[in-house]
Amino acid sequence: MKEDRQPPLLHHHHRRLAAFTRKSFTKSTAYVVILVLISFVLGYLSAASYHPRQHSQSPTISQTTIVTATAAELDHYRFTTQCADPVHPKLVRQTVLDRVFNGTSPYASFPPPHISPLLRESRIKGWGSNGAVFGNLIRKVKPETIIEVGTFLGASAINMARLTRELGLKTQILCVDDFRGWPGFLDRFRELKMVNGDVMLMYQFMQNVVHVNSTESVLFVPFQTGTTLDKLCEWGVFGDLVEVDAGHDFHSAWIDINRAYKVLRPGGVMFGHDYFTAADNRGVRRAVNLFAKVNGFRVKIDGQHWVIDSA
Repeated sequence: MKEDRQPPLLHHHHRRLAAFTRKSFTKSTAYVVILVLISFVLGYLSAASYHPRQHSQSPTISQTTIVTATAAELDHYRFTTQCADPVHPKLVRQTVLDRVFNGTSPYASFPPPHISPLLRESRIKGWGSNGAVFGNLIRKVKPETIIEVGTFLGASAINMARLTRELGLKTQILCVDDFRGWPGFLDRFRELKMVNGDVMLMYQFMQNVVHVNSTESVLFVPFQTGTTLDKLCEWGVFGDLVEVDAGHDFHSAWIDINRAYKVLRPGGVMFGHDYFTAADNRGVRRAVNLFAKVNGFRVKIDGQHWVIDSA
């Protein structure tokens, strides 16, 4: 068979080696050679399994590692929250109101009298919030439910509310954010006030939504992203379109992306901002690429945004 034929050069090398062995090796020499070969093999195997900490860089996962990983090793990549059966899109808003706000709208009687003097009529600020990707994906997916992970002052959510309204869609947008900002962010947003440790971010977000008359289409869940996404999964609340734009370090982005995928409807699209940043492959891009590699998806680029289509 073709597979059994050796290349001429290799066959010639074997014949020369055999001739050399017959002429030159005594019995005692052969024993020495065997011991040397055994020592070499054992040393090679030991080196292959040794990974000194001082030589390690920031952890990366190669495609070979993922393909050959055991089931126990792959368990590191599994997020095991059990999701309920999906609720009907028309019931998503009421489900969240019942679970989070005791069945009443948080916009009712807003703003409270002690907060009103601290708010600006409108302070809609974001990063990449009006990119073409929003219109491109909304026209493609025509989502009934959008889940936004990371909201800040609501610029992206307000833009998506406008786009869906212009297309005649009755889309419910759920914004997941604890509205705490990050240490030092008030240095850049000095107009936002702090009262007894509360940075007023949620109230200014709500004021922005009220200002553009989008209180029926934009609802929020004011808790930490990871625990909130787990709860949405347990409640059966899923999105046709899920935007992930919260923490930008690798570990935060990795957790958010994996949990967001759990609440993405089959065939839906997940996307996010900051694929190209100064963090390069140590932040969002590394998390996105690793997630795509582990799950067999292709990452598409739209401006500064990454897009993963699960269809």
